[in-house]
Amino acid sequence: MQPFALSALLLLAAATLLLLSSYQRQSRQRLLVQRLGKTGPKSQSRIGASSQILGRWHWSIDPEVPRLLDQLGWRHSTKRAVYLLVQFGLPLAVLAVMLVMILFGILEGTGTIYGLCLIGVAYLLPKRLLVQAVARRKQKLADEVSIMVPMLRMLFEVGMAVEQTLRAIMNEGDKVMPELCREMTVAMHRVDAGLELKQELRAMADMLDVDELTDCVTILEQLITQGGGALASLAALKSLMDDRRLTTMQERVSKLSAKMSAVMVAFLFPALLIVLAGPGFIALFNALKGVVR
Repeated sequence: MQPFALSALLLLAAATLLLLSSYQRQSRQRLLVQRLGKTGPKSQSRIGASSQILGRWHWSIDPEVPRLLDQLGWRHSTKRAVYLLVQFGLPLAVLAVMLVMILFGILEGTGTIYGLCLIGVAYLLPKRLLVQAVARRKQKLADEVSIMVPMLRMLFEVGMAVEQTLRAIMNEGDKVMPELCREMTVAMHRVDAGLELKQELRAMADMLDVDELTDCVTILEQLITQGGGALASLAALKSLMDDRRLTTMQERVSKLSAKMSAVMVAFLFPALLIVLAGPGFIALFNALKGVVR
């Protein structure tokens, strides 16, 4: 069992070195940002770009994880560190338990191979759960956009501007649209910091990657640019979203009917067969008993 124990130790050492190198790279980037901050007002744009890059850091080897974390709303470094700890800590914990079992002779033979497979599963499981959480949040955002569109139409009809309308929805609709108001709050904070509303709305839509929100942001961009003519587009978007929801419900109903058919065949058909064919089989058995006698 020494080769298996040696390979496990090498794997643990490689993971530790990967974490240390990632930490050193982040430290060098922070030091670079601090040095750029001492160069004067001309470097403010570079500082902002570097801060945005550092705000989306991740130590995972999978480049898809930072975007998924952004779509989930985990943009703070603490929450990203929690995910990092789970993603790397879980397989390392499995590896440590495996090493202890190998050293004490509990894990032998094919059990070691199963343990290595379990390490891979422990590494992939957090991302799978992350993908499912992101899919659920996207569905919530899509449902909340269908609520926001009629509110936008009503507020635009009374003569409110785009920014005033979004701030009103953000302040008053947090109980009805919590996820969407959360994203709009982040975008409005950046607008308050001096960034353009149009660019922040587009960045929010591209980052979340929700079709309904992207269509709504496109109409808002048109309204910001042209200053009007968005009410008909919002009505058409609401109709399109209702059609999408109807199609989705029809697909769910069709899938549910297929599942219910399988359940009926598995549970109801045997009982129905016993009730209908049972008396005939009993009579046939009685007749055969009479012939045998």
